[in-house]
Amino acid sequence: ADSSFSFPLTLFAMESKGFTSTKAMSKLKEQKDDSVKTLDLMGVIGVNGKVPGGLLLHPDDEHLILPLGSTLVVRHVTESKQYFLQENGHDNEVSCVTLSKYGKYLATGQSSHMGFKAPVVIWDMESCEAIHKLTLHKTKVQDLSISEDEKFLVSLGGCDDNNIIVWDIESGEAICGASSANQTSLCVSWLEGSNNTIVSAGKNGNARLWKFDYVNRKLHPADINCGNMRRNFLCCLSSEDAKTVYLGTTSGDVFAIGVESKLFKGSGPVNRKKHIFGKGIVSMIRTKDGRIVVGAGDGTVALINPETMKVIRKTKFVGGATSLALNAAGDHFFVGTDKSNIYLVAIADFDYELRSTCNACPIKDIAFAKGYSDLFATCSNDVRLWNSKLRDELLRIEVPGLQCQCVSIAPDGKSIVTGWNDGKIRAFRPTSGKLMYSINDAHRDGVTAVAMTSDSKRIVSGGKSGDVRIWKITPQTQTMIASMKQHKGTVNSVMVDDTDSNCVTSANDGSCIIWDLNQYNRDSCLFATTQFKCAVYHPDMSQILTTGTDRKITYWDVVGSSEIRILDSSKEDINCLAISPDGEFFVSVGNDRLVRLWGYDDGICHFVGKGHSGHVLSCQISPDQRFIVTVGEEGAIFMWKIPEECQGMQ
Repeated sequence: ADSSFSFPLTLFAMESKGFTSTKAMSKLKEQKDDSVKTLDLMGVIGVNGKVPGGLLLHPDDEHLILPLGSTLVVRHVTESKQYFLQENGHDNEVSCVTLSKYGKYLATGQSSHMGFKAPVVIWDMESCEAIHKLTLHKTKVQDLSISEDEKFLVSLGGCDDNNIIVWDIESGEAICGASSANQTSLCVSWLEGSNNTIVSAGKNGNARLWKFDYVNRKLHPADINCGNMRRNFLCCLSSEDAKTVYLGTTSGDVFAIGVESKLFKGSGPVNRKKHIFGKGIVSMIRTKDGRIVVGAGDGTVALINPETMKVIRKTKFVGGATSLALNAAGDHFFVGTDKSNIYLVAIADFDYELRSTCNACPIKDIAFAKGYSDLFATCSNDVRLWNSKLRDELLRIEVPGLQCQCVSIAPDGKSIVTGWNDGKIRAFRPTSGKLMYSINDAHRDGVTAVAMTSDSKRIVSGGKSGDVRIWKITPQTQTMIASMKQHKGTVNSVMVDDTDSNCVTSANDGSCIIWDLNQYNRDSCLFATTQFKCAVYHPDMSQILTTGTDRKITYWDVVGSSEIRILDSSKEDINCLAISPDGEFFVSVGNDRLVRLWGYDDGICHFVGKGHSGHVLSCQISPDQRFIVTVGEEGAIFMWKIPEECQGMQ
């Protein structure tokens, strides 16, 4: 029986066109939220390397297209220019991307929450604007492909949807669709040079060739017979003459399928014991001379002769090779890995260079050098120093098997002080990354917060067990001069005032304590029914801002330890606050994935930034008050331009 179906126009016209109604809804929202403006992105550091085929090279050979959270980043290959595709785009993490052959259109799909529709967005790359938002798939868009004549888009839904739908790119209408198979499909693609044949493949040997009948709005499937060979297919690629389809499998081999016969022709590579592709073949591209480059989940990248299935040459990278992109000349290709690294490889000898790197794990903290905005440090599984202008990594410090939980740059700029989950405080040189000193057993269950006094001679640290300790730092020794145990929960933040006479700590036990750093005892305490995530001094030291799991931002009077004002700011937990050096505005970030810019005196949110796809864990305002840096669970670093009206307050 023919399993295909066509969409009745009366039922699906509104939904398949989609973007018209979306524009109308967005205008209504803009009228309601007219006072809240959009915070503009200045730059990003990062790429979601886990998106299959997520790294794309535009046919102009000058721009890379990368998914990062809910944002698409268009980055110049050699210069530090970046453009962002956000407006009328995705509201959740991008799950798949594809680019038309001549670079006119970009199509992107996303993952949504269970039970919600997952839209496909089509972008015009000349104007960098979204032209259609197509919402028929449920929960997730698994894969996308654009026909060679750039007229049709085929989309594949995730395991909860599993439908193949063909769209008209110009009108944004759904032409026809069908259930891809009884088994879950994982990839879909147009045959090379064709706009009427589609190949799909997935789990348990599920592979099909589809004939697209545009006139009758039908998809006609034909199963591919692989005999008794059973595999899970991850990716597909057709030969230049469109007579053979190559399927990459989870077992690390490539299947060759005849298009006309729909039969299994052979598999490779030859000598499987010598050439092992661990974790399956996850990406494939075809070179100019018809050979195949395959990327494996264990990081192996190999050049294969499709006639003999022999491996010509291979190399191995850090992380799974999830994306491959050939340049226009055909002599080099880019490799994107799930560790968020990008390499440029020469086909002739597989000589390669690292072109870009960033974090693939959640980033927990940020620190600027005092009065210097050109570099900042982040901490994750490692500590990295970044150039904020060029958005390049300057230094990486790794301690194998450990995670860095907090970071601070000494005010004198001579050390990077870090806290680790093994309970040690380690200080490194910012120029070489060499270890200067290590304070063993600083906190029993891990160091969760660190701060330094303005003379760089004392460190105040907080631990998971609630201890707050003060350390005297000299070139030869590091001595504990006080240990204060009043918190009963994890200390989440420490901030020292400008006079070095007091500091404030926030903890999960629902208290913020102001400590006297001369007498080493508690000066005053702030209580609330929340787990405090952050507490920061206003620059004039007269007030403290706090936030936490109660989703509120509270102003406190330092002298009276009393609440002055409470702001309802979010529907999710707030994780961090940062106040501008002039005290005129502050930034809040949290689990709702939004970056909010507030006026300090009026307590009104004036700007909101959208781009993160996970919880935003930390934020900082640059000392020159020109941009905001935010980091999150997806490992991305977002840099937001502070509006001119706020910069003028300096």
